[in-house]
Amino acid sequence: MAPDLPLAEFDGQSPALFDPSPAVTTGEVPERAVVCFFRDVIDEVCGDGRADVVAETTWESGVHRLYRLPVEGGHVGVFHPGVGAPLTSGVLEEMIATGCRTFVACGGAGAVIPGLALGHVVVPDSAVRDEGTSYHYLPASREVAADPAVTAVLSAVLAERDIPHVVGKTWTTDAPYRETQAKIAARRAEGCLTVEMEAAAFFAVARHRSVTFGQYLYAGDDVSGEVWDSRQWQTSSARRDLFWLAVAAVMRL
Repeated sequence: MAPDLPLAEFDGQSPALFDPSPAVTTGEVPERAVVCFFRDVIDEVCGDGRADVVAETTWESGVHRLYRLPVEGGHVGVFHPGVGAPLTSGVLEEMIATGCRTFVACGGAGAVIPGLALGHVVVPDSAVRDEGTSYHYLPASREVAADPAVTAVLSAVLAERDIPHVVGKTWTTDAPYRETQAKIAARRAEGCLTVEMEAAAFFAVARHRSVTFGQYLYAGDDVSGEVWDSRQWQTSSARRDLFWLAVAAVMRL
């Protein structure tokens, strides 16, 4: 008998009690946006007047600003979504409600397979749903797929620049401190390249809201061995490069 789990009780018929509200805007909201997990990169690229703040959404953890950054060919939105599937999905929902419709996220992930070098770019084409948020947007299933047309564009942007990368499955989990050796081995056996905390939820929200969404990950810490290796991933220069790749990709979508 299947276990009686609340996460299996998907309700796709009843309307939500309340929907995300558009943020108050102080300028034109770009239709294309980069969802950037690197706060220091946002500060460097958008700070000191290099980009305008056109909207803000506030959670108990703080304010999430939507910047309007001038780039070649127009403008892109830039915002930090927070960390973890529930918060990032909520912020994404509010940015959709505010007017953004096409997104490319850039963030780090743990390397599940050996040999995935620090900074190596991964384009997730599906995610194992080992989190809770996606089950409120889509019926229960083991995985959720990214939009293949979007994945193809993201991969093409890398190929045109001769940037080594791999396309494949990621493992989204809510509990980084419960990534046990047995679970890591099992996820590796089913084809996961990386582990992170948001992709499955992002893909589910994008499908539910009918918006365009893709994601770049870079290999950060290494969870493939007997001992965790941080590899000082938070100081990697790959983060800044990945941001600009995300800008190039979102302008192509």
